[in-house]
Amino acid sequence: MNSNYLEELLGFNPKSSSNKLYALCDFQTLKKKDISFDKFLELCQKLDVKLIQYRDKISDLETKKENLLYLKNKTNIPIIINDEIDLVKFCNGLHLGQEDFEKIHSNKQLAVKVIRKKIGNKLLGLSTHNEKEILEANTLDLDMIGLGAYRETITKNVNTMLGDKISYLAKISKHPVCAIGGVKIDDIIENISFNVVGSGLYE
Repeated sequence: MNSNYLEELLGFNPKSSSNKLYALCDFQTLKKKDISFDKFLELCQKLDVKLIQYRDKISDLETKKENLLYLKNKTNIPIIINDEIDLVKFCNGLHLGQEDFEKIHSNKQLAVKVIRKKIGNKLLGLSTHNEKEILEANTLDLDMIGLGAYRETITKNVNTMLGDKISYLAKISKHPVCAIGGVKIDDIIENISFNVVGSGLYE
């Protein structure tokens, strides 16, 4: 775990911090709600957001790159890209789901080696949903994990809602934990370093 780089970027130790704001910049949601990147970043400043994840399931790679660079040039909040390993050079890190790791290699230890070779010491996050996945994540060279879904969410189909169980699960993670799925700005969730908020930013 490259905690020094994460700590250096944030200016605080994420493991000893609670419920800091991690904003999900979902391109599809922005378009649907007619919110510009500038408006999004203005909101991030106002809400004292500590991390931004850029997620874009609809654009081509070149557009994603342009959007990412636009965000990067307009803010000093660290930005992590969702899924697109080829774009990590333009931001501070990468967040992947379980299935993304498996596409790289069925053995997650080897998958991380392949990813690290490509992204170096940049931030690496992995989505987790249960105790087994967290314990596995504890053995991997990650900087943080996403854990959820906390509540029902309208932007993603979710099979399992963790509810209050999320605090117990977060406690067993050696990495800082980012609560995902239906999380609200003012949620106070024990053992959670970051509240990952998407459409809830605009409520």
